[in-house]
Amino acid sequence: MSTEEIPIHRHRLTVDEYYRMAEAGILAPDARVELIEGEIVDVPPIGSRHSSAVNRLHQALALAIGKRAIVQAQGPVRLLPRSEPQPDLAVLRAREDFYRDAHPTAVDALLVVEVSNSTLAYDRSVKVPLYARHGIVEAWLLDLKANRMHCFAQPLYGQYGRVSEVTALSKISIAGLPQIIVDLTGIF
Repeated sequence: MSTEEIPIHRHRLTVDEYYRMAEAGILAPDARVELIEGEIVDVPPIGSRHSSAVNRLHQALALAIGKRAIVQAQGPVRLLPRSEPQPDLAVLRAREDFYRDAHPTAVDALLVVEVSNSTLAYDRSVKVPLYARHGIVEAWLLDLKANRMHCFAQPLYGQYGRVSEVTALSKISIAGLPQIIVDLTGIF
């Protein structure tokens, strides 16, 4: 009998397999999960401070953007073949059908926003790099504990080339819509 270790390989799901699991009832319709790099990840409950920040950001983005793009709250962004995160907010290219026939993809996402009250390390080390690898133009990570926002832009070779931190939120532009100025005053 051999004592050699056999490597353990994880079976990573594709987005299509993930949807078949949901259709078969393996995932409950109200399950708070997302698919990240082929693994089903539980999403923590949304606290009131988190919800308030998402609502404020949504309103600020929607007011600034108007009809030039779509502001999506906690909806999926399909990153084939093995990821479908649900960022807290996404600014999407305008489409007449409002993505009725297919979820938006990385090409459609001009900005994704993660609001973090308890998941900062995960969001920064897993989700932001995922967005960069798929070429999403810009990502914001709002850190509610430290009252600061980390901004990531210019994806190149799977990393963001421009990283900055903002502690006093006021007016800011969106890389994918440079003519738009968003007033983030009072988000914290």
